[in-house]
Amino acid sequence: MSMYLILFSVIGYFGLLMLIAWYTSNKAGESGYFTGNKQSPWYIVAFGLIGDSLSGVTFISVPGAVATNQFSYMQMVLGYIVGYLVIAQFLLPLYYKLNLISIYSYLEQRFGKISQKTGSLFFILSRLVGAAFRLYIALIVLDVYFFSAFHIPFFVSALIVIGLILLYTYKGGIKTLVWTDTLQSAFLLGGVALSIYVVCSQLNYSLVDAVLAIKESPMSKLFFFDDWMSKNNFFKQFLGGMFIAIAMTGLDQNMMQKNLSCKSLEDAQKNIRWFSIVVVFINLLFVSLGVLLYQFAAAKGIITPEKTDQLFPNIALNYVGGIGAIVFILGITAATFSSADSVLTTLTTSFCIDILGYDETHETKEHKSNRHLIHIGFALVLFLIIIIFKELNNDAVINQVFRFAGYTYGPLLGLFAFGLFNKISVKDKLVPFVCLAAPIICYQLDTYSKDLFNGYQFGQELLILNGLLTFIGLWLIKNNKQFAISKIK
Repeated sequence: MSMYLILFSVIGYFGLLMLIAWYTSNKAGESGYFTGNKQSPWYIVAFGLIGDSLSGVTFISVPGAVATNQFSYMQMVLGYIVGYLVIAQFLLPLYYKLNLISIYSYLEQRFGKISQKTGSLFFILSRLVGAAFRLYIALIVLDVYFFSAFHIPFFVSALIVIGLILLYTYKGGIKTLVWTDTLQSAFLLGGVALSIYVVCSQLNYSLVDAVLAIKESPMSKLFFFDDWMSKNNFFKQFLGGMFIAIAMTGLDQNMMQKNLSCKSLEDAQKNIRWFSIVVVFINLLFVSLGVLLYQFAAAKGIITPEKTDQLFPNIALNYVGGIGAIVFILGITAATFSSADSVLTTLTTSFCIDILGYDETHETKEHKSNRHLIHIGFALVLFLIIIIFKELNNDAVINQVFRFAGYTYGPLLGLFAFGLFNKISVKDKLVPFVCLAAPIICYQLDTYSKDLFNGYQFGQELLILNGLLTFIGLWLIKNNKQFAISKIK
C-alpha cells in the first residue's frame, strides 16, 4: 500500500476540518468561542461527544485488551448509563439555571473564589496530562506506521499534529468544535465499523457468522460476579463506571462546555440521554472487533504482540490490504485530533474565566488577545508534556502519571457533592489542602492495597473513595454558619 495514498487521504481529511473551521468561525460572533452562541443542535452535540469519549487509547487499546479482560470493560460502560442520567437530571439543570460558561463558577458561588480556582486547576492538570497521554499513545502508532515512512522525527510529527489542531480551533472555539467533532466521530465510527467488515471478509464471515463467533469465544465473557477482590468484579466496575461518568463528564469542563452550548436545557438533557444509549453499542463494537482480530491472527498464523496495544495497528497495516490500512489511519487520525482539539478550547475557557476572572459576556480587545495567547500557550504545554513522555520511554512510569492525573477527578466529585447535598459553608482557604490530601491518600492505598488488605485490588471504586475522602475533609473544615443558597436553588 502506497504511503503517499495514505498521506493524501490524511491531507484530504484535514482539509475537511479546515473547511468546517473556516465556515463556523466566520459565523461564531462574540460569544461563539465560549458558548457556540447557544445555537448548537442537540443531536450534533450528542454525535460529537462520541469522538470526545472515545480517544485514540480506546481505538487502539480496547480491542487488544479483550484477551486478558474479556468483555469486562462493558460492565463499566453499563455503569456510564446511570451516571449520564444523573448528569441529565441533576447537574445540567443546575448549570443552566445559573447560566454557567465554566462549571467551576458554581464552586465560587457555593464556597468562594479559592474553591473555584482549585476546581479549575484540578481540571486543567487532569486534562493536560490526560490529553497528552492519549495523544502520545496515538502519535507513537502514527510515528511507527506512518511518519517514519517519510523519515519525520517524533518531535516534528507531534508538532505537526498539535499545530494542525491549533489551526482549526484557534478562532472558532466551541462553535467550530461542535461540528469538527461530528466529522471526527463519523470517521472514528467508520474506522471501527469498516475494520470489522474487512476482517470479517478476510475470515469469510457473514454478519451472522461473526456474531456467533464472538458469542462463542471465551473472550466475550461479560459479567464477573465471583471474585470481589478482583478489579473486574461487576459491582466495582458498574459503580466505578457510574461515578466515572459523573466526574469525568458531568464535572469536566471539556465534556460540559459543548453541552452548555445547546439551545435549551431540554435539548442538552436529550443530548446526554441519547448519548448514554449510543455509547454502549459503540463500545460493544470495539470489544467485538478485538475478538475478531484475535481470531484473524490465529487463522493466519500471526504471532500476537506482547503489548496488546499493537495488535490492531499491526493487523490493519500489514495483513488486511490497502483499504484496511487507510481505514485504520483515518480512524486513528480522527481519534488523535478528537483527543486534544476541544481540550485546548476548554482549558483556555477555564483559565480565562476561573483563574483570570474574565467576563465572557463582555470580552475586551485585550482579553481577546490574551485568550489567543493562552490558547497557543496550552498547545505548547501539551507538546512539551508529550516530548517528556517520549524522553521517559518508560511505559510503567507514563501510565502511573496518567493514572495519578485521573485521581484528580475525586476532589471535583467531593466538592460538587458537598455543595449539592448540604447547606454547610467551608473555610475556603483550606479547600486546596483537602483536595490535595485525598488523591495522595488514594494513590498510597492503591499502591499498597495487596499488602494492606490481603490481596485486595482497587478498581474503579477508587474514584468513589477519593470523592468520599474529599467530602469528609470538607466537613472537617466547615464553618459554623450555613451557606445562603437561595441563588442556587
